[in-house]
Amino acid sequence: MEMQQPQQSHKAALRLVSTKSMSRDEWLAIRRNGIGGSDAAAAVGLSPYQSPLELWMVKTGRDATLPKPDPDDQGSPVYWGNVLEPIVAEHYSKRTGRKVRRVNAVLQHPDPDKAWMLANLDYSVVGDEEVQVLECKTAGEFGARKWRNGVPDYVQCQVQHQLAVTGKKAADVCVLLCGQELKIYRIQRDDELIAELIRLERQFWSYVETDTPLPADYSDSADRALRHLYPNDNGQELDLRDDREACKTFDQLQSARRQMEALKQAEAQLKHTLQQRMGEATKAIFPEGTVSWRKSNDSVALDTKRLLKDQPQLLDQYPVTKPGSRRFLIND
Repeated sequence: MEMQQPQQSHKAALRLVSTKSMSRDEWLAIRRNGIGGSDAAAAVGLSPYQSPLELWMVKTGRDATLPKPDPDDQGSPVYWGNVLEPIVAEHYSKRTGRKVRRVNAVLQHPDPDKAWMLANLDYSVVGDEEVQVLECKTAGEFGARKWRNGVPDYVQCQVQHQLAVTGKKAADVCVLLCGQELKIYRIQRDDELIAELIRLERQFWSYVETDTPLPADYSDSADRALRHLYPNDNGQELDLRDDREACKTFDQLQSARRQMEALKQAEAQLKHTLQQRMGEATKAIFPEGTVSWRKSNDSVALDTKRLLKDQPQLLDQYPVTKPGSRRFLIND
């Protein structure tokens, strides 16, 4: 998306609270009081990781049972993002010659009617008229794919939100791809985009203020949110035969499932045709791609069924309770 240079001055952000000696739990509690930069894309439905409904659960304090990344888990992207952030900032300074400084505070939009707009900046760029904010990112093998065409939309939302809160005119995004390739992108303040972002964020925040769940979307995040928002059923039978909108949705769902079943059958037919044509060949090459059909390595697994048959007392000695979950079944 093309960014436009601002033609007007903007107020500086308010320093809401210092984060220098704040615990992570205290910081998360502060973040519940508004929409931060990393929330912006989810709030407007552009995050690939979190749906508006799941974000609403977080902001309304309904996220106690939702899975959360462990910041101390060394197998987590969150962990390595935190570890590598200062290294990315250091190499940004080396490459650009710009001095950066940590911003140990939660910032708040200066306008009272936008007090719900918060921001946590990674770094500020010191004494530079061209750029004032530095956002540091890291991306592994899979995450790097999102950067093939430049800064992903969800990161652009985050940065424009930060520029809206701080009143600054430009930010640099410095990303470390796959641990070895450093790229720097300049994002100029776009007041037209910011106005639309604020409109959509305000719409989201109204759901939080009125404690009204947002409509669920198609994402895995929405599925996860619904399972944790309504984990149990109460045995009630809901008669929706007179609810025209619900009946329309049900009819569309049935139609979609029939189309999916037809597509699955077509896919299986085409796959089987190619498998039969390949025979014992490992790989087939086509003008538009390739197909491989190879045997995986043998593996060894524990036969728990036979083990428990021979030693049934083990189930009493090492029990594990697996919580049940609700199943969504359709009956014609």
